[in-house]
Amino acid sequence: MFSHIMIGTSDLDRAAAFYEKVLAVLGAPAPRFNEAPTGHRRAMFVHGGNVFMLSEPINGEPATCANGMTVGFACSSPEQVKELHDVAVANGATSVEDPPGLRGGRALGDLHLCYFRDLDGHKVCGLHRVAK
Repeated sequence: MFSHIMIGTSDLDRAAAFYEKVLAVLGAPAPRFNEAPTGHRRAMFVHGGNVFMLSEPINGEPATCANGMTVGFACSSPEQVKELHDVAVANGATSVEDPPGLRGGRALGDLHLCYFRDLDGHKVCGLHRVAK
């Protein structure tokens, strides 16, 4: 359904270094960088057929995070959910909502979840769906 997810950052090098550490938990390789003809830079993490991108805003305005938006990364186990969270927090993220763990009674079934805000304030989720 999705071709990619892109979020803005006002400090691409800092954001790329943060996500390189965090996404390594999921097996993602180091980012690829490119520069648009306008001079704006992007970092692309390509893994498992998915692309997660960081970009300097092309309108020249400071990057802001969307209220109500969450970027969710699929995790392979409950342990990986916690590790994703812990690596993010150890590298400057802020833990939000409940501690990493099992959440039951959801429309999508039982889920192991973690939530944190990255260095630019974007809300990020790690999710492992419990097999029924």
